[in-house]
Amino acid sequence: MSDSDPELHPLSQTLGLVRTVELDPAGRATLEYRAGEHMCHSGGVVQGGFVTGWIDAAMAHAAIAMGGPDIAPMTLELKVSFFAPARPGIVVAEAWVERRGRTTCFFEGRLLDTTGKVLAKASSTLMLAAKARVEQASKAAAG
Repeated sequence: MSDSDPELHPLSQTLGLVRTVELDPAGRATLEYRAGEHMCHSGGVVQGGFVTGWIDAAMAHAAIAMGGPDIAPMTLELKVSFFAPARPGIVVAEAWVERRGRTTCFFEGRLLDTTGKVLAKASSTLMLAAKARVEQASKAAAG
């Protein structure tokens, strides 16, 4: 999957997804993003919301890889710790399930630069909801 893939979801395009490196049914995912200048604030540092979004997306992909395409991972809680600034260029978001329950799971993830330096880490509590039910509720709310 690349930036030019016509099937790329608009959210993935906004986040700068370059490719999906790994989707493991054991509950792991690795995604590669391109951080652009337009994502930066002062000093060429990527805004923290993008960093959070990249790791959050990796955790959601890990949940879908684990639970299948009929689930919609819903974030109940998200905590991010920033260790070093992300700069324009390629970054890698990795995520894995830490503990799996029937509908509530705990995930962890991290963002690395291309040298393997950890830029940020995150943990999240995700509810695995039925995708059809989430989509139906969204349509009803839009109404």
